[in-house]
Amino acid sequence: MLKETRKQEIVRVAAKLFKKKGFSAVTMRDLAKEMGIKAASLYNHIDSKQAILQEIVIAIAEDFTTGMQSIIASDCSSLEKLEQIIQLHVKIAIENTDGLSALNSDWMHLESKLEYYLKLRQDYESNFRHIIETGIASKEIRTVNPDVLMFSMLSTLRTLYLWIPKKGNVNPKELSASLAQILIKGINI
Repeated sequence: MLKETRKQEIVRVAAKLFKKKGFSAVTMRDLAKEMGIKAASLYNHIDSKQAILQEIVIAIAEDFTTGMQSIIASDCSSLEKLEQIIQLHVKIAIENTDGLSALNSDWMHLESKLEYYLKLRQDYESNFRHIIETGIASKEIRTVNPDVLMFSMLSTLRTLYLWIPKKGNVNPKELSASLAQILIKGINI
């Protein structure tokens, strides 16, 4: 495993602080204190607090985009694609609970990257909705409002970052299987 760079450490510690206090409440001094360095030293590795937030949120949004593109390109059924979406969310939530907090709570502070983030999010949700609509058309999924179904699933998946840390060591395969059972069982025919 590669050693974490100073910039990666700054981003990781900042994500933890953003989760604890919220982006707006965290200062560069807070971050420096948490890391045991002088605030001026942070600027040798990162331009601003805004740049840190962008680094966190955009990286995760791009991970979701890459994962969704792979799912869309697969030859799987709509239900299998929904299972893969659940697995994607579980994987990212386990790997980056602190960063997901920033993505879900602080994305509106992205400033220069806001439009880009919103486009990634819109495309992701559009692809998700398309999978559901395809499943309804092929009679894999009951005829329901695709937006309500997507909202129901995403509400659970987007808040995994809150639940996972409380559970300690979570088995990703078991969690994905349980979530698929709960979130999909009621929609397949």
